[in-house]
Amino acid sequence: MGRYLLTRSLILLASLLAASLVVFLAIEVVPGDPARTMLGMNATPETVAALNAQLGLNMPGWQRYLHWIAGFATGDMGMSYTYRVPVAGLIAERLKLSLPLTAIALVLTTAIALPAGLIAAAGRGRATDTAVMGIAQIGIAVPNFWFAMILVLVLALKLHLFPAGGFPGWSHPAAAFQALVLPAVALALPQGAILARVLRSALIETMGQDYIRTARARGRSRTGALVAHALRNALIPVLTILGMQFAVLLAGAIVIENVFALPGLGRLIFQALSQRDLIVVESAVMLLVVAVIAVSFVTDIAYALVDPRLRRPA
Repeated sequence: MGRYLLTRSLILLASLLAASLVVFLAIEVVPGDPARTMLGMNATPETVAALNAQLGLNMPGWQRYLHWIAGFATGDMGMSYTYRVPVAGLIAERLKLSLPLTAIALVLTTAIALPAGLIAAAGRGRATDTAVMGIAQIGIAVPNFWFAMILVLVLALKLHLFPAGGFPGWSHPAAAFQALVLPAVALALPQGAILARVLRSALIETMGQDYIRTARARGRSRTGALVAHALRNALIPVLTILGMQFAVLLAGAIVIENVFALPGLGRLIFQALSQRDLIVVESAVMLLVVAVIAVSFVTDIAYALVDPRLRRPA
């Protein structure tokens, strides 16, 4: 187990370093001068050069990369060019909305996927299976921002059941939760559809095992064996994907937060891009990358604990 853990840890570090380099280079090639954007088009070259020196933007790219990644590793993400406050505090403030939104979306994803997968697996080859999987395919194919706009049109503008956008703050918990329902549903629908298909496949595969046939021979109905025996073992790959979906939902909130005008991490990234606040964009995107890679690492370790075969050297 120690060797496996060391190998996965080295892969984790290599992945983080490679991702940080890609993020830095991708942000650096975005056209536009942050200092010029902040000072306006009428600023003199001398003023622009002075601000670039103050922000450290006159240093060579490799020096700026090393300075940024060293600060990120220690929790010091630098100062925002636009807001002139620590980037770490700015991101932490926005995560107070993005993390609850992601958590609600994950709960809704599970609530959608479990009954859908069970119904489809129980009625394999029948009309219910075809209908559920057809709806799931539509859920996978249609972008979540389109779902978001439909939800706003129907449930917010037509029926007035939920607010169309904005966030009242956590000082009003009921109103805050209500403001997050539609964004969470828009995030959860595509991921729930994916998870439902995975659960259906895992259940069908599990139903072919010997112990399921034994349970059926003892008088268990197909549905009873499905729920009482197959579901528990079929949840192993489902839980793996569910863990990965938390990071996917957190990253996917970038678009949804802008659709609903929510002051979360996604909207911060969008605003920082438009203002050429590179240090905020780099740090926020890198944080999302770390979340995805860290969840993958934890999933690998959990799998190795469950299945000893994964710990054996090839």
